[in-house]
Amino acid sequence: MIRAIRACKTAAEERGVVRKECAAIRASINENDQDYRHRNMAKLMFIHMLGYPTHFGQMECLKLIASPGFPEKRIGYLGLMLLLDERQEVLMLVTNSLKQDLNHTNQYIVGLALCALGNICSAEMARDLAPEVERLLQFRDPNIRKKAALCSIRIIKKVPDLAENFINPATSLLREKHHGVLITGVQLCTDLCKTSTEALEHIRKKCTDGLVRSLRDLANSPYSPEYDIAGITDPFLHIRLLKLLRVLGEGDADASDSMNDILAQVSCVCPLLF
Repeated sequence: MIRAIRACKTAAEERGVVRKECAAIRASINENDQDYRHRNMAKLMFIHMLGYPTHFGQMECLKLIASPGFPEKRIGYLGLMLLLDERQEVLMLVTNSLKQDLNHTNQYIVGLALCALGNICSAEMARDLAPEVERLLQFRDPNIRKKAALCSIRIIKKVPDLAENFINPATSLLREKHHGVLITGVQLCTDLCKTSTEALEHIRKKCTDGLVRSLRDLANSPYSPEYDIAGITDPFLHIRLLKLLRVLGEGDADASDSMNDILAQVSCVCPLLF
């Protein structure tokens, strides 16, 4: 199909090829052909990216997500994120499948569900699935914790009332050594502070000294090829930590005083950040 579309010389010729393919996909959907369901979804995603309507394939996403196999779920979740958005009513039908996959024994399936939820989560889905995401912030695998933190950011933006539930799990992420988990934990705490006064006071009281230590350790860390950019160790984490410290120090003299020395040090050691 892709070769046929790319071989078209005119827009009218392309529309003809797409019409023919869409008709074949509709026929396959009506016949409930499970063997070609994932291939049909891949074709629909390509057609969607070309700008043609693909709403008739939305239910196929849900069927693929409900399949037991990882390959089918992967293409189903990819189609869900591409073909649907949070305004689609059909999205509510996928909440139960998401809940099952967030509790799945296969961590890769859990990761797929978190990616999808982080991209298309609505307020209703946030309320239903927040407990599962909160639990996954303590998951054994760092990649799942990282994705759960990003998903938590989406949830508290959609439903600010849920912010208080994430305060303790979020602050525990600030003690992480894994840079990927730490940077998402810092961003989650930043969003919590902006959303909830209670979270701001809690994080300011309990975590300011620890964040200052983390920034000092990062600024003084030896060369690491995995994180080094232009002689600075993980500048992205530097920036996230500085942004969180700015939020914590605003309007609080004690918090500001505790971070003065490290801010002066970072400005000298890492001038490219300023």
